[in-house]
Amino acid sequence: MRQPSLVSRRVAAAAVSVVLASGAVACGPEDAGAKGGASGKADGAPQKGGTLTVLNSEAQSDFDPARLYTSGGGNVPSLVFRTLTTRNREAGAAGTQVVPDLATDTGRPNKDATEWTYTLKEGLKFEDGTPITSADVKYGIERSFAAELSGGAPYLRDWLIGGDTYQGPYKDPKGLASIVTPDARTIVFKLKKAEGEFPFVATQTQFAPVPKAKDTGAKYEEHPVSSGPYKVVENKNDGERLVLERNEHWDPKTDEERKAYPDRVDVRSGLDEAVINQRLATSSGADSAAVTTDTNLGPAELAQIGSDKALAARVGTGHFGFTNYLAFNPKVKPFDNPKVRQAISYAVNRTSVVNAAGGSALAEPATTFLPEQKAFGFTPYDHFPAGKTGDPAKAKELLKEAGYPNGLTVTLLHSTAQNRATSPEIATAVQEALGKAGITVKLDGQEPNSFNEKRWSVKDAPGFFLSRWGADWPAGGPFLAPIFDGRQIVTDGSNYNHAQLNDPSVNKEIDEINKLTDLKAAAARWGALDSRIGEQALDVPLFHPVYKRLVGKDIKNVVISDWTGVLDISQVAVK
Repeated sequence: MRQPSLVSRRVAAAAVSVVLASGAVACGPEDAGAKGGASGKADGAPQKGGTLTVLNSEAQSDFDPARLYTSGGGNVPSLVFRTLTTRNREAGAAGTQVVPDLATDTGRPNKDATEWTYTLKEGLKFEDGTPITSADVKYGIERSFAAELSGGAPYLRDWLIGGDTYQGPYKDPKGLASIVTPDARTIVFKLKKAEGEFPFVATQTQFAPVPKAKDTGAKYEEHPVSSGPYKVVENKNDGERLVLERNEHWDPKTDEERKAYPDRVDVRSGLDEAVINQRLATSSGADSAAVTTDTNLGPAELAQIGSDKALAARVGTGHFGFTNYLAFNPKVKPFDNPKVRQAISYAVNRTSVVNAAGGSALAEPATTFLPEQKAFGFTPYDHFPAGKTGDPAKAKELLKEAGYPNGLTVTLLHSTAQNRATSPEIATAVQEALGKAGITVKLDGQEPNSFNEKRWSVKDAPGFFLSRWGADWPAGGPFLAPIFDGRQIVTDGSNYNHAQLNDPSVNKEIDEINKLTDLKAAAARWGALDSRIGEQALDVPLFHPVYKRLVGKDIKNVVISDWTGVLDISQVAVK
């Protein structure tokens, strides 16, 4: 999967002249009420009007629903593109639920979940006032298969019958036979195999309707036709400056999720991260009604805690389904020996790793591969209890049993990027901890592109490296299947199954869980599978990131869900 921009960022605090406070947070998942908190008027009701400014480091590029890699999150694309389903726009765990968007429900499966049927709501319209039909949804999905519009999520290519060979409507105008539209409001998807989590996939922007007559191919991103509460009125330099204004044909009666309080949304990108945080903290002029969708507070800023309670109240905390871990390739010695992998698992000092990741405000120690959220099926386990600071004595004992009584030397691949996930700081913390157990760790730092090429390669993957994984939606499927399903091992491209595990019993259990449309039952099975795989010590979970972001002083109605871990723009009001 694409590495999301939610990853914690290292920010130079020297550029931030104000005192930041943490600890107290506003409307984080732990403490926010339903649909957020503060308001724009005395009686507590958020008000419509004003301009919301978005200050970002990364441009909102490729603003085409076929090319975007998003799953109905709370950020800019969902203001313009509605999809069959979306996420519940609630704070915390409630926000991990799938709810209807363009459709009347989250989908109706057949008995074995190989076919899903949706019915569109009545009264849906594009920004030009023309009705949205099932044919528009079908066409929007089909164009995402075109090579010139690549970049979006890959699931439909793998899941739809015929999806693996279809090349899009520009080359094959007949379309995909596995997407059927019997009438203007009905659309049916026929899948290769059971997929109980299909309603989650239907949140992705590929499911946004596109009117065929208005499709301009690669230029569509310049003015995509809106189905949401806002339309694009300006797109400069491929999303560096993106201006949205109200879509007068959007009917809030058909959209229970997006509040769309501001009249205008002005997205400005390409900014230095430290400058973004400085502007949000100072909150002068238009910046008082500003937010960021991609820039975290870093440890240096958070270290300046103490004197400004008003500023502390503008720091939001969120959790996103993400795990940072040590990966083993058992095809490489000595990592083919389970006792060596277990020894390393015992030797890890998670306290030093968390400190290297920015401290407990920005990282939480992990002993499970699945994130600590019910939606994923989180089941607590710690098969190799290292405590807070590691157990070098137990590690030495296992090394002796493995045939290394005098210790051993290994090489750890990591990135040179300062991303607090696979960075030199994390690698050094691991090196120091393993050293106490008699394991000499040589560090191999590679620039990001080279690092990624090696860790995702079957041919060139080393035996030991730092890695990370985030889910495209809050469930166990997109977390465990890409990493541990042997049928997803890729020999000629990006391979995410780092252990190259191909256990028929694991593969079978993944298939059985995928048949379940009861997501709670599926979650319990994913948790049990996580624990079962964890016994093999194929990886060492290190920590889950925490996101802390500042908002301008006039921002109201902050909602942060456990789906995205960041502020939901569709709920924000400005004073």
